[in-house]
Amino acid sequence: MLTPGTSLGPYRIVSRLGTGGMGEVYRARDTRLDRDVAIKILPDSVALSPESSRRFEQEARAVALLSHPNLLAIHDVGRHEGRLYAVMELLEGQTLLERLEAGPIPLRKTLDWALQLAQGLAAAHDRGIVHRDLKPENVFITRDGHVKILDFGLARTLSGDRPSRLTGPGLVVGTMGYMSPEQLKGMEVDGRADIFSFGCVLYEMLAGREAFRRETDAETIAAVLKEDPPEIPAEGLGTPLVDRVLRRALEKEPDDRFRSAHDLAFALKAILDGSVSRSSATALSSAPEPRKRARLGNAIAAALALFAAGVLVGRLLPRPSPAGLPGMRLALPLPPGALSLAHDPGCIAISPDGKTFVYTATSGATSVLVRHALDGSGAAEIPGTEGGDGPFFSPDGRWVGFFRGGQLFKVALDGGKPFLIAKAPNARGAFWAKGDDIF
Repeated sequence: MLTPGTSLGPYRIVSRLGTGGMGEVYRARDTRLDRDVAIKILPDSVALSPESSRRFEQEARAVALLSHPNLLAIHDVGRHEGRLYAVMELLEGQTLLERLEAGPIPLRKTLDWALQLAQGLAAAHDRGIVHRDLKPENVFITRDGHVKILDFGLARTLSGDRPSRLTGPGLVVGTMGYMSPEQLKGMEVDGRADIFSFGCVLYEMLAGREAFRRETDAETIAAVLKEDPPEIPAEGLGTPLVDRVLRRALEKEPDDRFRSAHDLAFALKAILDGSVSRSSATALSSAPEPRKRARLGNAIAAALALFAAGVLVGRLLPRPSPAGLPGMRLALPLPPGALSLAHDPGCIAISPDGKTFVYTATSGATSVLVRHALDGSGAAEIPGTEGGDGPFFSPDGRWVGFFRGGQLFKVALDGGKPFLIAKAPNARGAFWAKGDDIF
């Protein structure tokens, strides 16, 4: 353990802040920039382990790649007299674990923190980084209410189709009760494993207890693999939509979860933007189960329902492309007539098999959906979609959902009579559930 006054290069140790599986953390003074920082040092007990040193350096590299308000910032890495250390921003506040031990968290604050957590994960995943050990202990709440994700010591960087490994095949790494089923099986994981862990954390914030913790590790593993967590009383959720987001994040199969943390964040933001509160539970208590057709006269329902195939669709703002992936330009033809392509970012939809585009074309104040198959058959208007906008495909590619006049419709890809699904004034997007159900 370092004593106050010890120097590591330009950093002077002030006090010890704590310790964890991946190192000891100290408060220090940066004598060059005259600011307080946090320094994590690999403890002597594992300093000689190549695997531990490699994990420590992996954490430093992973965090250094990221710049996001919901991720811990790293300033510097180095060695001093054989000691490997990382210099990070100094946080004032408490971990989510400490906050949970202090008592229940108000619903609105829970959802706000959950949204920030999802946004931080999305930023990490955009850079190809999977945390793999998300839990309340690794979530920090600053004094001004900002969420920071800590400890990427178990993260791994994905490189194309050949991910680098911190562990050998079949080796389980993570924290019991928060690991996804695929982690427990020792399988390769992607960002959807973090979404499962996020679901465990969100459940704990809502219910005040761990989702899968049992008396023994064996029982905990069995619960993660085969059981659903206990139901949370409706008054603890505020609206059934919160339960739908939670259950979707905790699906056993990765393909059944949210496809990305961006989609998860969008769903949470839709709830918050709708000012959902406990008092609204009664008004929404008649909402159907996630796999039944919803006919809710509420903009939140149209924007938030769960799309079990994992694709967020509708009129969304463009997302940043993953690092290293080039942009794509498309030349979309128009059918005969005085039409022009709409410029709204949600005006184009791609079928699940990638063989058909549907997009909005306009002529003055009139719009229509246009279908363009890549088999060379050309572009053609979809009958029945006059005045429509914001197209999106069903998971099987047979149907196209769209908005018109403050209402949500679906129509067969070849056209025909549109089916009214729900009133959706001011809705900006929608999700498709399993099968043929649209919300």
